[in-house]
Order: sequence, then structure tokens, then C-alpha cells
Amino acid sequence: MRTTAVWGRCKAACFFVAIFLFSVSCNNRGDIGMELLPATDLINVTNVTEKNSIRAYTFSDDSLRTDESSASLLGYFNDPVFGSTGIDLALQFRLRSFPDFGTNPVADSIFLYFYYRTVYGDTSSVQNLRVYELQDAINPAIKYYDAVDLSQYASTFNLADFDFQPRVKLDSVHQDTTYQLVGIKLDNSLAQKLLLADSLDMVSNEAFLQYFRGLFIKSVGAAGTGAIVSLNLLGSSSISPAAVVLYYHNSKDTSNMAYYVSENSARINSFNHDYSQTPFYSTLNKEHTVDTLLYIQSTGGLQSKLYLPFLDSWKDSARISVNKAELIFTVDTLASEHKKYPLPDQLFLTYIDDKGKEYLPRDYSFLPLYYGGYLFADKTYRFNITQHLQSIIDGDTGNNGFYLTPSNKNSEMRRVVLKGSGSAMGIRMVITYSKFNQ
Repeated sequence: MRTTAVWGRCKAACFFVAIFLFSVSCNNRGDIGMELLPATDLINVTNVTEKNSIRAYTFSDDSLRTDESSASLLGYFNDPVFGSTGIDLALQFRLRSFPDFGTNPVADSIFLYFYYRTVYGDTSSVQNLRVYELQDAINPAIKYYDAVDLSQYASTFNLADFDFQPRVKLDSVHQDTTYQLVGIKLDNSLAQKLLLADSLDMVSNEAFLQYFRGLFIKSVGAAGTGAIVSLNLLGSSSISPAAVVLYYHNSKDTSNMAYYVSENSARINSFNHDYSQTPFYSTLNKEHTVDTLLYIQSTGGLQSKLYLPFLDSWKDSARISVNKAELIFTVDTLASEHKKYPLPDQLFLTYIDDKGKEYLPRDYSFLPLYYGGYLFADKTYRFNITQHLQSIIDGDTGNNGFYLTPSNKNSEMRRVVLKGSGSAMGIRMVITYSKFNQ
């Protein structure tokens, strides 16, 4: 009985293998018997590359939230291609404990400390930072955007005028950049204010933030190219959070009191861009001229708006099933100066719905890695938008265009020049689709 059962399973396996081999052998068009199959069972698989009809333009990127981002930015950068960028910062400081300054305390000095690790730009140029006390409250529960004028929250009294030259130092063991500490000496009037605070002003952080509302740091300018630094305001296991430290002495001893930035502190950037001297200024925010180059920049800077008009002719085609649709952008390495200025690791492609709102394609929801947008070794960015393209063809999604932006728009300084749709090596879409014959 066991032998018979085994032999039966073997016969079944042989049968399915034979069927598989037969089906593979019939994939060639010249196979005998193909003409006997009904036409409705035939599927043509086609690859097409579309380039000529794609239209892309450079637009300003606005309405970017800049509060409580994963990293705060600061500095002034005179980019040789993208014009000037100035980034300011406002932030709150909080109590960790109730201060006890002892008997007859006297303020000696006061410093603002913060750490940075990443520098984007020229480390040899000096830039100027000015520090002011906030006179109006900022709130971590409120949304702030890139165009916010933080100076309107600040006093006009200058607490510090500081020349800052960022530097990069490598760890001797891991050969990685280490955190650099910046200490800015502030005017002693702030030290006196904190030392003389009433106990009721320090009974809670809510009360304290009404008394000392924080600081505004303005990037005034740079001698030369300048740079943008990325700050770690919240600290880590190896570094302390940003802090205002009051140094004092009393009748018994010398000591200090630190007021820290915490995850509950408001931390707001403002981004200011000037493109008036750039080569693309005359065509910025205009759709009448197809650009040979596209300019993409983080920090609420620049984005590309693009259209795929050829998809309109594919709409409502029930006989087309998209197997893969890949949208490819090529970096202009010469214009980008990519060896000097690091490129974005990833770009985001969002589509525009019928109401003008932006959304990520459904391919991103399916699997972000599948959706892509990462920088490849051949200096291209590639997006898999297969499902989105199918939804346009099926009439479920409008073909209203796309925006292309850096993925980390508010926490990282990055920019790239891409070959535009007017370039010979510009944007292209490679589509593999199946067509069901009638």
C-alpha cells in the first residue's frame, strides 16, 4: 500500500513537471499550436521609454514646518549656484530643578552652549551670529513655518555679537566627525535677570517661561561662502543638551546653574533665501519655459514641478496592466559640484490631487523601499510608481502633475541640480506593461 501511494505521488509530480515544460516551450511565437489558441488569451508585454513629452520646472518650496524638527539648523551660506541662505533659530530653555543660589549671590558670567556635528559649506569662512532675548512667547504646541520672522519675537538689545568659524574634526579611532562645542558669552544683564528671579517665577517651568522666554540667534552674514551647521540641541548619551549656563559665586562658594533645552522646548527655524543673482531666477516659478536644469534644495528652498501629459492618452484603457513604471532623474554632477557639496540621499515625489493638495503615491504606502527615490551609484534618483500609474490609467487618480523635493526638507541642508526635461540626458519614464488583446 505504501509503495502504491508513493508511486501515485511520483506520477502526479511528473505530470505537473510535464505541464510546466510544455508551457515554457510554448512561450516563443513560433511554437506549434500557438495559432490554435483564441486571441483573447494572448497578452503582449511591452517596454516603452517616454522622455520627450515630460515637462518639468523649478518652483519655490514654501509652507514648510520648521518647529521641533529632528535637527535644528543655523548659519549663513553663499551658495555659488543656489544663491544665499540665512537660517535663524529661536528656542526655549527649561529648569531641571529649583535653583538655590545661596547667600549673597553675584553673577560672574553667562554663556550659551550648543553642539554641532555636520557642516554644509566652507569651514574656512567666518560668519557672524547675534543673540537676543525673546520678549514674546513661542509655543511648542503651535505650528511655525519657514517664512516666520523670528525677530518680531525678540528684543532689540544685543546680548552677543559672535564670530563663528565652523570646523570638522575626525575621531581618531572611528574616523568619524565628532561633536563640536560652541560657547557664546552673553551680556551679563541676562545673568543678573536670572539670578534675581523671584521664587514664584521658578516654581514651575510654565512660570519660568513667562519670566525668561528664550533666545533668538540670528545669522547675520558670512565672509566668503559660509556654511550651515546642524545642531544637536537635545543632546545624546555622549553630549549634553544645549543650555544657558549662569556662573556665579556666593558668600561660601562658586557654582553654576544650567537652563537646558529639552524635548518640551519650542525650537523654531526660519529660512531666508535670495535667488536674485542665480542663473535660474528669470524662469523661477514659471511654466512657459522648459528647463534644461532643475534645482532642488531643502530648507524651504526649491522644488521641481513636473507633468506627464502622455498618460492622458492611456486613461480608461481597460486592456493595459502596468507591470512596472520607473521615473528616473539624472544628477548634473558638474553643476551640482557633488564632491564639494553632498547630494540629498533621497528625494520625495508627491502627486497633486484634483484640489491641488500633495500626497505620496500609493506605492510609498505599499513599501517605502519599493517606492525608492534614493540616490544610486550612477548618480540617478529612481521612483517606482507602478500602482500610481495604474490608478491614473484606471481613472481613479487625476493626472495633475508631481512635485519633487528633498526628503529631509527641514532638518538637513542639501541641494542638487538635475538634468531637466529639456536636456538630452533628462527625465525619463520606463514603463513595462501588459496589453490584453481583443
